[in-house]
Amino acid sequence: MERKYISHNSLMNWLTQLNDEGSQIYAPVAKGNKTDYKHITSVEEISMDHIQTTQSAKAIAFPRTEKLFSYTKKEGDVTLQNFDTTTIPETVVFGIHPCDAAGFKPLSGIFNWDTPDLPFNERMKRTTLIAVSCTQCDEFCFCTSVNGNPGNTEGSDILLTPIKEGYLVEIITEKGENLVNKHISFFEADPNVNKEEYLAKVPVQFSLEELHEKISNMFESPVWKQQSERCLGCGACAYVCPTCACFDIQEDAHGSSGNRLRCWDSCGFSLFTMHTSGHNPREVQSQRWRQRLLHKFSYMPERISVRGCTGCGRCSRACPVDMNIAEHLSEIATL
Repeated sequence: MERKYISHNSLMNWLTQLNDEGSQIYAPVAKGNKTDYKHITSVEEISMDHIQTTQSAKAIAFPRTEKLFSYTKKEGDVTLQNFDTTTIPETVVFGIHPCDAAGFKPLSGIFNWDTPDLPFNERMKRTTLIAVSCTQCDEFCFCTSVNGNPGNTEGSDILLTPIKEGYLVEIITEKGENLVNKHISFFEADPNVNKEEYLAKVPVQFSLEELHEKISNMFESPVWKQQSERCLGCGACAYVCPTCACFDIQEDAHGSSGNRLRCWDSCGFSLFTMHTSGHNPREVQSQRWRQRLLHKFSYMPERISVRGCTGCGRCSRACPVDMNIAEHLSEIATL
């Protein structure tokens, strides 16, 4: 892994040049008391002071609603217009935190588990992730409990760590190396610093090993009912999560033509598993809460060798009834 240094002014000039060259740049933008990833046209829009964005960056590769294909019917024949990969622009995501960057690995596992998903994979091919290490945290952050840390390089193409008057630059992938080498004049030599001194201190809240050992054998445990008693089934946790990938397929039909759409969904919704017959195998909220945690910490590790959680804490921040996933996982690990 190659290391370099870039000053804050040079960083802003670099991003400006990328934008001028035609890259579509997404970065954290503050609006009121919320910060979220937005398509920016000027570096002056970028927020660098937030602890966490409200939404994750997953929508850049897995949009809330996307057209998979269009169709027209005429005299019994059906003509399909498949997903057009040429419409996907070169994209740079700047300011993503390590917990968000790490979230693209579970997403990739899900969308490549069986048949590779063309829209997701084509977007990822054209997306470069420039992450920024965390120098501050809050009570909801628990990345260190799921084998992450505020300076984790997993998932990033380039990781910047704020140091005095600039940033330590860690070049992690070939994609990141190509982007740096193309604009090498903005970068200076390795500053030879210990980045750990600049990172936030996130306490470990539970043992991941103990959690894995216990949660897989708890399908019939009464803990699910107890933990889910105040859950509203609103789906906020799934929509802000960087790794949740539940979706629904819908038809947007207009007479003899239409589109097939993929839309975000959530296993926490009461209708998510409703059968046409009217039977619902997860008829109460405790079963849906159980599915959420078992999927992330048992089924995904067993099937695709990744966890469905990066410890970003968004679900706990977004929950309208103050359910805290780290507290629930700590409880399970110590049962």
